[in-house]
Amino acid sequence: MAINYYTKEGLQKLKDELSELKTKGRSDMAKQIAEARDKGDLSENAEYDAAKEAQGLLELKISKLETVIGNARIIDESSIDTSKVSILSTVKIKNKKNNTEVKYQLVAEEEADLKSGKISVQSPIGKGLLGKKKGDLATIKVPAGDIEFEVMDITI
Repeated sequence: MAINYYTKEGLQKLKDELSELKTKGRSDMAKQIAEARDKGDLSENAEYDAAKEAQGLLELKISKLETVIGNARIIDESSIDTSKVSILSTVKIKNKKNNTEVKYQLVAEEEADLKSGKISVQSPIGKGLLGKKKGDLATIKVPAGDIEFEVMDITI
């Protein structure tokens, strides 16, 4: 798995989620399985089968999160080059078609939150902006078609 870069807060959020899944998540799952087991014959107990399947999915999620955290690195924001768009850059872009301006911070997939202006570097817009410099034009293929953006500003 590839190394992903996170803010200190973003990595802590992942660690908190993992801790929650390992403690409360596993505890809740054990209760569900015990309740289902108490309902009788396991060979014909759909509730037990569903609980065991949910347990498997929980363990898979825990395993994936452990891998992500194991491959995570905290990026030093003071070392970010603002001459070009990179992870953790805040980019102000202008849609050349309708002249609207938006500001996004490029973050790792798990930190993406459009409401707070954070988009994934794996998203079409994120990929299209990486490496661009102030004044560059980026034609980005999105579900609605190709959109041309101009990079107005790059900050941290």
